[in-house]
Amino acid sequence: MTLPNKLTMFRIILIPVMIVIYYIPYFRETLVIEGKIGFYYGINLSMFINFFVFFVASITDFFDGYIARKKGLVTTFGKFADPLADKVLVFTAMVLFMLDNGLVASWAEDLPNFIQDMMPFWAFMIILIREFAVSGIRMMAASKGKVIPAAKMGKYKTATTMLALLFMFFAHTCIAIDVIGRSLMAVALILTIVSGIEYFINSKDIILESV
Repeated sequence: MTLPNKLTMFRIILIPVMIVIYYIPYFRETLVIEGKIGFYYGINLSMFINFFVFFVASITDFFDGYIARKKGLVTTFGKFADPLADKVLVFTAMVLFMLDNGLVASWAEDLPNFIQDMMPFWAFMIILIREFAVSGIRMMAASKGKVIPAAKMGKYKTATTMLALLFMFFAHTCIAIDVIGRSLMAVALILTIVSGIEYFINSKDIILESV
């Protein structure tokens, strides 16, 4: 197995690790950083540890692609497993934030209800639907012997989403981090929609061919 594929497999292994850490009662009940009451509720040990797990996983995402391209180690397995690992990693973190949406910083209570949560359900669904749609387009193209290369907009979307999630782990400890996390996620959401539309436009011939 090549080094890039080993890094991809390591990233996949870290995903269930994040889930197990979240469900350990002691980790969820123990605060490691506690902010001002009424403004922040702090970060529990579960989220604190998962921040580092997610950070390490995100770093492997950069290096496996970089090494594969630089050393000419691009494989069929890597083409399949790498984007899959990215998607599952991101969705796992998002679900953890959705489960952790019970407490809202006091400043955010003045926001409309649909954006009070750090990870609103509707935003999660937009991202999920986009990924399913793009995966479907890629499958249609593959069945016709065509390959749709990853667009730069999609890469920017992935990088922005991962950066936003890193800030969101500490969102409830500081208003500034909370705002940065929300802002980056808003940008990521826009890039998600725009890159999804771009995929449809670039693949319209494949999509409409059988209509």
